[in-house]
Amino acid sequence: MHYKFSETEIKKLLKENFQILYDTREQANLHILDYLDKKKVSYKKKKIDEGDYTAIITKRPDMGIYRDLYFPVAVERKNSIDEIAGNLAEETDTHDDVRLIRELQRAKTKGIKIYLIIEDKNGMENIKTGNYRSLYTPKALLGRLSSIQDLYLYDTIFTERVNSGFEIYRKLYYSVRNFLKELDMDISPEAESYE
Repeated sequence: MHYKFSETEIKKLLKENFQILYDTREQANLHILDYLDKKKVSYKKKKIDEGDYTAIITKRPDMGIYRDLYFPVAVERKNSIDEIAGNLAEETDTHDDVRLIRELQRAKTKGIKIYLIIEDKNGMENIKTGNYRSLYTPKALLGRLSSIQDLYLYDTIFTERVNSGFEIYRKLYYSVRNFLKELDMDISPEAESYE
């Protein structure tokens, strides 16, 4: 059963059934959960294969939604330029880049929109001036990050740690809202879940 939601229904679903999922491996995210608590946004810890955060609309049988709806959108969070530089480091330095690149490639193959949030409001300036710990020169790191942005990312946001929760919520909320407006998925009870 394919269904088109009205604007009123979309607003209701976003207000009452929007939930953020965060990956079981996500560490040091109390500042994000605090933000979600203050804004009364529902969240749950769950294993996520691509990204650190995603969002769902929880089941709503009275509106014909008999199972949680998952959407192809995720946020990858890095706590600093040092972390992203380490993740993107040359293979002789670390093997983290293999994991991150594989994750981004998987997401692209599955049609998942990935947003990157780096908790450093001066991140681009720090990259350009070499204010980070890595074997990368500023030019090499900027080139590597720019290439990855072009290949795999929908947006990269440099922000203060205190604003990470807001940015994660903002990207996921509006992505889910847009998916609901353009929904073309089978929401019947027999349909397979896209978890």
